[in-house]
Amino acid sequence: MSLAGTDGAGLIVAGMSMLSPCRMARYGLFHALQIVIFLFGVSSIGQAADIRVLLSDDSAPYQEAYEAIRAGLQGLGHDISRIDAGRFAPGELESANLVVAVGVRATESLFHLSSRPPLLVILVPREWYLKSAQPVLSGSGAKPVSVIYVDQPFDRQARLIRLAFPDARRVGLVIGEKREALVSKLQAELRRHGLSLEHETISTDRELIGSLERVLPSSDLLLALPDPVAFNRNTAQSIFLTAYRYRDPVLGYSSSLTRAGALLSLYSTPAQVGRQATEWIRKAGQGEMQGLPPPSHPDYFSVSINNQVARSLGIKLPAEAELVRELGGLP
Repeated sequence: MSLAGTDGAGLIVAGMSMLSPCRMARYGLFHALQIVIFLFGVSSIGQAADIRVLLSDDSAPYQEAYEAIRAGLQGLGHDISRIDAGRFAPGELESANLVVAVGVRATESLFHLSSRPPLLVILVPREWYLKSAQPVLSGSGAKPVSVIYVDQPFDRQARLIRLAFPDARRVGLVIGEKREALVSKLQAELRRHGLSLEHETISTDRELIGSLERVLPSSDLLLALPDPVAFNRNTAQSIFLTAYRYRDPVLGYSSSLTRAGALLSLYSTPAQVGRQATEWIRKAGQGEMQGLPPPSHPDYFSVSINNQVARSLGIKLPAEAELVRELGGLP
């Protein structure tokens, strides 16, 4: 079905002195120990601290995140150094008050360490972190870890669909079988916003076009989620061409997808995630919290629109800034 012509991806640590005996009992011994450990590690961040930023590689997204962190902490007296995940020695982290791991590869490079400083992980998918990283990094006796995911929460995506496509009722999705666990969570969130999900699961990209042909006729738009099988740089153009043959818009997850042919995308840039990381680090020693917040999706995000695709489909959308504002985006 077409919409042409319509108008429209935890840890809480508090200072020991801030917890009453009753609250301490409620938190339990394990959480109390976490508080002590984190205070030793990050209580100096509000003063001068040794912060190591571990990059997955030297590509532009990770550089962008690092520059945002460096700029945000400039002038506070911190010693901020950048380390390449492919070339660092474990001893380089021994004196650090905090390590910021940027990306999956940087995080994986810490898996083998017998000990490490407190850790902030950024720019990783929530699903990967919970399945692969959290069990390793949060073991008994490990120093605290928190994370800012790279993916957008399903609630935010559902609200964007409601704002951009007020007449939409059915959302299409084709997803690889390894990500099928996400479907029930997405269905529940869409249902809260009066939307239903039409989806198929595939095991290889050879099944992609056939699945799209079955999903698109009964969908008002196609939701793209990052997926090594269903939606990647090799399959994107085929997906766009097939979707637009059915006059169905595509909601993407990056600015590059918008440029490639998605009608609009919802995403957080590396600089925006780096900005949030900086705010967490700055607050850690300012009395607002004695440590880092629990794992979170990005607070800062952007919406981009491909106006040429909008004209081709005959869809009128609110301005990008208006959509961000309506979604509760921070300036």
